[in-house]
Amino acid sequence: MSALAERPSALSLTEDRSALGALPWRSLAISSDITAIEADWRALEAHALVTPYQAYGWVQPFTDTVGTAHGMDFRYAVLRDALAQAIAILPLVITRRNGIRFAEFIGGKHANYHMGLYAPDFAAALDAETTSRMLEEIGAAIGGLDAFVFVNQPTLWQGVANPTALLAAGPSPSGAYKLALTPGDSDGALRRAMSSHAHKKLKNKRNRFASFGASRLVKAESQAEIASVIDAFLIQKAARFKAMGVPDPFADPAMRSFLQRAAATGGAVQPALELYSLEVEGRSVATYVGAVQGQRFSGMATSFDMDSEIAKTSPGEILLVDLIKLKGKAGISVFDLGVGEARYKTTICDDRDELVDTFLPLTVKGRAFAGLARAKRALKRRVKSSPVLLKLAQRASGWLNRGRSASEE
Repeated sequence: MSALAERPSALSLTEDRSALGALPWRSLAISSDITAIEADWRALEAHALVTPYQAYGWVQPFTDTVGTAHGMDFRYAVLRDALAQAIAILPLVITRRNGIRFAEFIGGKHANYHMGLYAPDFAAALDAETTSRMLEEIGAAIGGLDAFVFVNQPTLWQGVANPTALLAAGPSPSGAYKLALTPGDSDGALRRAMSSHAHKKLKNKRNRFASFGASRLVKAESQAEIASVIDAFLIQKAARFKAMGVPDPFADPAMRSFLQRAAATGGAVQPALELYSLEVEGRSVATYVGAVQGQRFSGMATSFDMDSEIAKTSPGEILLVDLIKLKGKAGISVFDLGVGEARYKTTICDDRDELVDTFLPLTVKGRAFAGLARAKRALKRRVKSSPVLLKLAQRASGWLNRGRSASEE
């Protein structure tokens, strides 16, 4: 059954008109079938405030592959106006943990940005109180929820406040780095963002890189090219995470299926994912996975070949700079490198999206859970802001994972 709940807003039409006017939506429906709302989703997406990770072309393949493989429970809250037009969609996954049932945005760690899809005028009409009312109605319509947990939410999108970020408990542990591009002049953006020292280092790396043979940047478009880039990406990622002594989040077979589905070409609409490979003499030495939405290209994941002398020339950085230039020429206006700190991000980007976390309890159990979740995120933020604590945490994580691997063997 697609629609689990469909109802007018909690204020009935017989109530005071001024009170009714305070709610900028007329009805709410909860669906468990994403395909049943595809037309509404794509129509809203065409003009909505939406990140690349809430595009239908990203969410649907994710739910159909990773979601199905892990038995995830999805709900899609659709809010409509008086003309029955969709003005907001919140794509949610229901998670159960330690007796607590809470809702999150779909994508987990694989989605850099978490938020809903909103018609710009609708988002601008929401304040914190109205947003809280909206979430309470969604929670009641879903039923049995203890809390909403929304992490890594941009505070602004396309210059408009993100409604659920208005309820934030505090900043996320990390921000997301980005670079504004002037269409047709990406070289200018790189000159603006990168220091002269960084440009000189990159030039030296390129010279050393060129000594290994002829290279080319390949965009995977055919089925064979997509499979080849995914193979290289997964192999390179596995080696990297093994060297770090941490679990590989891409080792799940369902992730391969997701990448293949989301990057598949030949349909009526452009794929949500684009896959790139930097090749030397026909061998992939670095790859890049990007999520696309409108005029924004969002770096989802990157990898490079660690078992080669070429690795010393930073092929991943060379690929990234060439890709930024390519996207600038194609008319992309924003190129982001996703959540998390890294030297190459601060080298190439001169701006960032500030991210926040929201924990909205709906029950007594949810209140205790939200408090604990908030404290854990605050601790993570503190650790990430301290080089000493971060180094200790990374060492401890490596020891724990090596111990876990040894016990499993």
